[in-house]
Amino acid sequence: MNADIPLHPESPADPTGLAEPLLAGDRRALARAITLIESTRADHRAQADALLARLLPHAGRSVRVGITGVPGVGKSTFIEAFGLHVIDRGHKVAVLAIDPSSQRTGGSILGDKTRMEQLSRDPAAFIRPSPAGSTLGGVARRTREAMLLCEAAGFDVIVVETVGVGQSETAVADMVDLFLLLLLPAGGDELQGLKKGIVELADLVVVNKADGDLVAQARHAVAEYRHALALLRPAVPDWTVPVLSCSALTNQGVDGVWETIVRFRDAQAASGRLDGRRADQARAWMWNEIRESLLAAFTGDAAVRGRLPEAESAVTAGTQTPAMAARDLLARFRGKN
Repeated sequence: MNADIPLHPESPADPTGLAEPLLAGDRRALARAITLIESTRADHRAQADALLARLLPHAGRSVRVGITGVPGVGKSTFIEAFGLHVIDRGHKVAVLAIDPSSQRTGGSILGDKTRMEQLSRDPAAFIRPSPAGSTLGGVARRTREAMLLCEAAGFDVIVVETVGVGQSETAVADMVDLFLLLLLPAGGDELQGLKKGIVELADLVVVNKADGDLVAQARHAVAEYRHALALLRPAVPDWTVPVLSCSALTNQGVDGVWETIVRFRDAQAASGRLDGRRADQARAWMWNEIRESLLAAFTGDAAVRGRLPEAESAVTAGTQTPAMAARDLLARFRGKN
């Protein structure tokens, strides 16, 4: 993300010249803006902050949906069918698909645009695959800012697709209005294999691939999941987590998923919980940025870099406790040694 980005100064309020075309719905400008905010260069960061400040009043009006699920559950197929259905209802859909990162290049190793070919060709859709990097939960650090950019560009339904079950999914739940857990029609054995915390985060559970020989199995799985979820405390007060079935392959039940999402969001907006949820998310976002920025400053400090290899060797050799090494490094960072 450090490659040069062609920027064209326009004004102090918009040093990149991207704001106006982005607000007009230019998808190319949107793609360039996301590349800008994902850059780690200090000069790009300053330009990104100025761009976001310019666009912030135009953001925040979308339905934000996070989607996760076990490998093989058909997330991309579901998102494509879901996106096309929502577009048919007059909406514009942006998909921020967080892929596993290549350990060699840091790049995205799965191609969501190739896996959602029909959706990617629709002018009312925008798909952006991004590498997850080292961010917890498989969510790129700048995904929150990318959502704001998409909203400013006129996309009123934002879908965030995570890497999948296995990492902490709290990160994505902390940035969306509704967190959807996609499951296979496998029944109780699969539910037992899922982390309880992920299930507890879900606002909606959908059993996919309910087609062909799996229809009866999916119906049985829905009953089992409903029974299991009744034993858990729901993530949102006064909301019983629905368990639905669908077939993304045949589009059966996809309309019911969208109707449930709209019902949930309308209820949350009417009760004031939606505003409260987003306020809490903004606060958590700020603290996450503080932690990330402090860690970057710490590891980039010359005094810390000079001492770090020796500290790691001492800790791995057992001649110094991790706590002692950490305190020493922090003292050097603060300039006390």
